[in-house]
Amino acid sequence: MKLQKFSALCVSTLAALLLAACAGSQSGSSYGPSQARGEMSVRMGVVESVRRVTIEGERSPVGTLAGGVVGGIAGSEVGQGKGSSIATVLGAVAGGLAGQAIEERANKKAGLEITIKLDNGQMIAISQEADEEFRVGERVRVLSGQGATRVAH
Repeated sequence: MKLQKFSALCVSTLAALLLAACAGSQSGSSYGPSQARGEMSVRMGVVESVRRVTIEGERSPVGTLAGGVVGGIAGSEVGQGKGSSIATVLGAVAGGLAGQAIEERANKKAGLEITIKLDNGQMIAISQEADEEFRVGERVRVLSGQGATRVAH
């Protein structure tokens, strides 16, 4: 019976981590619900440089909590009495650290830092997911609004 509960908890934890991994796109092609019908200003410019960057994963309590619960339950299966209590605490701490690392790694994305010389002469740089290719000298649109700025063709 304990193994069944542990398995169900592991599946629930994995589902929560996968949902967390899907949240929060920083793509030039993805729009959040609040941006879908909002007005954006458009500026035109030319790509001056493109550099590959890593967009770090978002940190939320989901991975840490889920890992802590799984680790605590796994630790509680070890020994009896005081030994079981210590193993539960150690399992929870280790599981929390592992869950946080897994969530961060799952949310890490390849990105681009795109430097653009706008038509008015101003230089700007925008970082976004690497879901489109940009080349030096290419004419692009810079869309800004709703607290986000993105580069598009």
